[in-house]
Amino acid sequence: MRSKIVTADEAIALIRDGDTLASTGFVGTGFAEALLVALERRFLATGAPRNLTLFAGAGQGDGHEMGLNHLGHEGLLRRVVAGHWARMPKVGNLALGNRIQAYNLPQGIICQLFRDLAGGKPGTFSKVGLHTFVDPRYGGGRVNAGTTKDIVQLVEVDGEEWLFYKVGRVNVAFIRGSTADTFGNITMEREALTLSNLAMAMATKNSNGIVIAQVERIAERGSLPPRQVKVPGILVDCIVLAPPEQHRQTVATAYNPAYAGEFRVPQASVVSAPLDERKIIARRAAFELPPNGIINLGIGMPEGVAAVAHEERISHLLTLTVESGVIGGIPSSGGDFGTGINMDAVIDENQQFDFYDGGGLDMACLGMAECDAAGNVNVSRFGGRLTGAGGFINISQNARLVVFVSTFTGAGLEIAVEGGQLRILREGRQRKFRVQVEQVTFNGQYAYDRGKPVYYVTERCVFRRVRGGLALIEVAPGIDIDRDILPHMEFRPIIGEVGVMDPRIFSADPMNLEAELLNLSLPERVSYDAERNILFLNFEGMYVRVAEDVQAIWTICEQRCRAAGRRVGVVINYDRFRINEEMYDAYAEMDRYFLEHYFTRITRYATSAFLRAKLGEAFTQRDIAPHVFERREEAQAFLATLGQDGEG
Repeated sequence: MRSKIVTADEAIALIRDGDTLASTGFVGTGFAEALLVALERRFLATGAPRNLTLFAGAGQGDGHEMGLNHLGHEGLLRRVVAGHWARMPKVGNLALGNRIQAYNLPQGIICQLFRDLAGGKPGTFSKVGLHTFVDPRYGGGRVNAGTTKDIVQLVEVDGEEWLFYKVGRVNVAFIRGSTADTFGNITMEREALTLSNLAMAMATKNSNGIVIAQVERIAERGSLPPRQVKVPGILVDCIVLAPPEQHRQTVATAYNPAYAGEFRVPQASVVSAPLDERKIIARRAAFELPPNGIINLGIGMPEGVAAVAHEERISHLLTLTVESGVIGGIPSSGGDFGTGINMDAVIDENQQFDFYDGGGLDMACLGMAECDAAGNVNVSRFGGRLTGAGGFINISQNARLVVFVSTFTGAGLEIAVEGGQLRILREGRQRKFRVQVEQVTFNGQYAYDRGKPVYYVTERCVFRRVRGGLALIEVAPGIDIDRDILPHMEFRPIIGEVGVMDPRIFSADPMNLEAELLNLSLPERVSYDAERNILFLNFEGMYVRVAEDVQAIWTICEQRCRAAGRRVGVVINYDRFRINEEMYDAYAEMDRYFLEHYFTRITRYATSAFLRAKLGEAFTQRDIAPHVFERREEAQAFLATLGQDGEG
């Protein structure tokens, strides 16, 4: 049998004009640099192969010369279907110059297409991309005027809208591993990620194509532990032994054994970052972290949330994930983004997106380039730049809670924090809150219609998507709405009662987030006045996220009532109180239980008219007396006017 071990040039010689090439890699990790260099070398020397179609999920490269940038030559590519474009600006320039056909599809969809093509399916059905620029009603993911063919269709199944993605077959796959035996069995023990290598190899093999694997070591056949084999040799046609400089673990790191999961590294010491605009934003976003939640943090500014969690010593309460397949541990940043240390697991990229698309994420914190009055967000194409959506659409559309983070303005913003007050020293030249975003990567109305909580956090204020559009809900201390916010927006947001961002955010001291997230302060929030026989519940600033939060309130209240030894009247402070809408029924059931067994009546108050209306509506729908007073004195006075029966 012909040996599968060949040189890079011998392998590349098998690629024909017009072939479809699938390439592995995630940002700066796991791309087959030696194969891409050899393909470029052959094209520059011979002018062949020509008119290839490139099929790539994540961005691959250093953003300059490496990775898919080797393919940025006119004539080499005819069509590109990619999830992310920023890492291959040379190819992006061909698309912007209308010199190739170009599509931007969600990264997760492309990864899942490999798997579906492997299974002989005609394409992929998904709701991911509905009401974004990928939806055929809004462009179908086409990047330029020269791209006219529709590869995304809007279909209806059982009365619901779906998107059907159909791309075609794969003729050549560039995959990558650590060790190959002479038959082509591939292990990945030194790789940081497994990505979609197996699905790509299957899709290509079942399309009667050629699978070329780049590795750094060769072993004798039969010597590799079968459970470590990630791609079996039956799928591999060619093995290329890459030189070390073309088989780096990431663009930033030649090899880190911790990225390969060889061992766990000690937790780094807590180093407090300066209180600049990025840390302010990350601190405010951290207030939304769900205890014991599964979270995705985007690249760039969202990475600061992990640093805040580390500083606040709450990392153990969270499971951070990356769309590359990393679950748990500490995600890496910069040129190592996509990798991690001390992980719980590393799974294939397409499986990670299956989990995300099915609603597995409790929260996503993502960057934001532009936002408009409808709460739409653009990260994919703006200011003449073609960035691409990457996994943003999969993640933002399906996470249970989404927090977008960005400075309020860009390009030159300077701020200072003095005495707990935020001051704008110099305003940024770039406006981010636009009348209409250039491209809809996230649809605010679609999210609202599906009941998804969406926050937009900046250093000076916080918005939320509500009925009717974007509402201003919080302002930093020291910030004036008419001076520091409205003049720098191209639209006027909905403005009702606006709260103040938590003052702890603007202090150099730790914020004690563990007590905040776990409601550890509950015993201090519940007090009993024996003389007046009133139980006071101070729920100011509390966020009831999950059933465990309701149970914690239930437990402490029952303890206090049993200690009192008689039925009690109750006064509840709901200022800045928030509750996950999925918890309303459990919360109402708790109210009913205590009214039946322990409370004579409940009176409530909140200074926010918006919150009074919202709570009143929720209580009414659940057959509980809805009235919420404006001030504590009114609530207590009303309690005193009633007899021992009834509820207020």
